[in-house]
Amino acid sequence: MTDNKTVVKWLNEVKELVCPDKVVWIDGSEEQLEELRREAVQSGEMIKLNEEKLPGCYLHRTLPNDVARVEDRTFICSRTKENAGPTNNWCDPQEMYTKLYNIARGSYKGRTMYIIPYSMGPIGSPIAKIGIEVTDSIYVVLNMAIMTRIGEKVLEVLGDSNDWVRGLHCKCNVDPENRYICHFPEDNTIISVNSAYGGNVLLGKKCFALRIASYQGWKEGWMAEHMLILGLQNPKGEVKYIAAAFPSACGKTNLAMLIPPEYLRKKGYKIWTVGDDIAWMKIGADGRLYAINPENGFFGVAPGTNSHSNFNALESTKKNTIFTNVALNLDDNTVWWEGLNKDLPQNALDWKGNPWDASKFDKADKSTYAAHPNSRFTAPAKNCPCISEEFDKGEGVPISAIVFGGRRAKCAPLVYQSKSWENGVFIGSAMASETTAAAAGAVGVVRRDPMAMLPFCGYNMGDYFRHWLDMGKKLGDKAPKIFNVNWFRTDDDGNFIWPGFGDNMRVLNWIIDRCEGKADAKETAIGYVPRPEDIDLTDLDMDIDTLKGILAVDKDVWKKEAAEIEEHYKKFGDKLPQELRDQLNELKAKLN
Repeated sequence: MTDNKTVVKWLNEVKELVCPDKVVWIDGSEEQLEELRREAVQSGEMIKLNEEKLPGCYLHRTLPNDVARVEDRTFICSRTKENAGPTNNWCDPQEMYTKLYNIARGSYKGRTMYIIPYSMGPIGSPIAKIGIEVTDSIYVVLNMAIMTRIGEKVLEVLGDSNDWVRGLHCKCNVDPENRYICHFPEDNTIISVNSAYGGNVLLGKKCFALRIASYQGWKEGWMAEHMLILGLQNPKGEVKYIAAAFPSACGKTNLAMLIPPEYLRKKGYKIWTVGDDIAWMKIGADGRLYAINPENGFFGVAPGTNSHSNFNALESTKKNTIFTNVALNLDDNTVWWEGLNKDLPQNALDWKGNPWDASKFDKADKSTYAAHPNSRFTAPAKNCPCISEEFDKGEGVPISAIVFGGRRAKCAPLVYQSKSWENGVFIGSAMASETTAAAAGAVGVVRRDPMAMLPFCGYNMGDYFRHWLDMGKKLGDKAPKIFNVNWFRTDDDGNFIWPGFGDNMRVLNWIIDRCEGKADAKETAIGYVPRPEDIDLTDLDMDIDTLKGILAVDKDVWKKEAAEIEEHYKKFGDKLPQELRDQLNELKAKLN
């Protein structure tokens, strides 16, 4: 399918290593994909679901030892340990290549080698990049066909260029003791062995789109970020774009697909989804920052997704979707998961394929759940009712605001704006969330996750902070404004005070007004906080005094926060940019 010398050479080396019985190029045609679906159903790898209720949908089960990303088995194999930095697992590239090749050697015997050419971003977009993934899994092929743009057109755009990412996936024996997900940023290479779970084997996802791309962006002067992208349309029909980063369990997908409250809908406000997870951003010809979503689908967590929590995400799963590790409702051959609805299926198989007893279900005991807590859906983005018309265009959308956020019970106010780009980078570098009951371990422990990139930055995080500061200098006065939000302030009984979900639109409107110089704000030690009367509370069961409470900045709480940030910064040593130390010292001085 290609004469590209670098591609042909690499594929020949891989073929010699893994020894497949058969080699199949994925051309992107529906005929070929349909044939693979049939084959996967025949082999039992996938189950075809009710064609009337869930047309084109399938269920897949992974092995019980292979149900999530494995941080401790994920490596950045840069030439020096310093390049990987203090937040990544590192191994010498030559040592890791030897280990991985020994594991992969001959692992395709009796299997088919599938070659998937794919584009991250619309094919031919100036912000897009190309990868080739080799896999022995039909499940991977079919997921990559949803999550990326695949096929012959990708190779046409690549031509004879060497600017492409090599990805090798070998299921091997799905042995957790020999499971590795390894990135070689200087070689544009990813190798994943002994896993068949999406996050570890769909190599376009976090592996390429964040770990490798963040390194590429550092070297080439652009940004690959763990951010949603949404367009906010006002009643005049003008659309402004926001990119936002949150750690997990902070409502990222919900915000990306937000449905405005009725009062604002009637006025003509709309939200358009460009991306729910990853943003690639480059400076455009006009000097502004433009973003694309490099993905073509949603790889979402199923449990908790329902028509109330995220109507648009649920709608996206209604056709041509692959469900992984959810329950199978035998009565009508559909799927179910905890939080989908209150009707527990009485005749179902759990995510392992065993009969499920609804009478033994205990919300507090995950071992009684029908679906795995990290069960997933892979759905085409074009299924989403609010997908932006810019989604497939490839030029990218101009970003007005960058928003950071986390889950903080008493610390961060509902929303505040940074005082400058540098101050915004400081806010992002100190980003944190408090653990919930859902996470393992103690509740309320503060976990720092700078820019929500802690598990995904492909190089030294100190250099990553420096790159952010450098991008700000290049953007100058055209840089997006930076904000922080916190939907999770609680009262003394632990109840959330802000209603969240669609009502977050009220805060987004203030953010856009600030970007356009239309709203006032009060300067505090941490940044600019809205005047309470500038957040629209119409039709909301909240009084202005309650709002004042969640906009308040408690200096004692923030003094403790500053001390924790200082501790957090120690791990970056000499790599921490001086500007961030200065920002911290300025915060401490203001608090005193």
